[in-house]
Amino acid sequence: MFGFGKKKEATPTPQQDAPAYVKVLGGGCDKCNQLEAAAVAALSELGMDTGIEHVRDFAVIATYGVMTTPALVLGDKVVSTGKVLKKEEVMAILQENS
Repeated sequence: MFGFGKKKEATPTPQQDAPAYVKVLGGGCDKCNQLEAAAVAALSELGMDTGIEHVRDFAVIATYGVMTTPALVLGDKVVSTGKVLKKEEVMAILQENS
């Protein structure tokens, strides 16, 4: 009568189309800046409204277990280290991890 004891149906949570954030890890060298530019271009081309951050503090970079920069992080997952990815490579990684 009053609905007591009825189980409420769980409302589905919307799935995320993109990682919560993208980070480029590196001290600010040319290679790190190239990876950041490729990531920005890939996000733009895919129409993803994901923020990007360039982490230059080596103490913070070390917390990710990264020994070779530049590195690309999606959410909390390191997906690439030690090389400059092309825009197409970043796009493929974003699509695999979304």
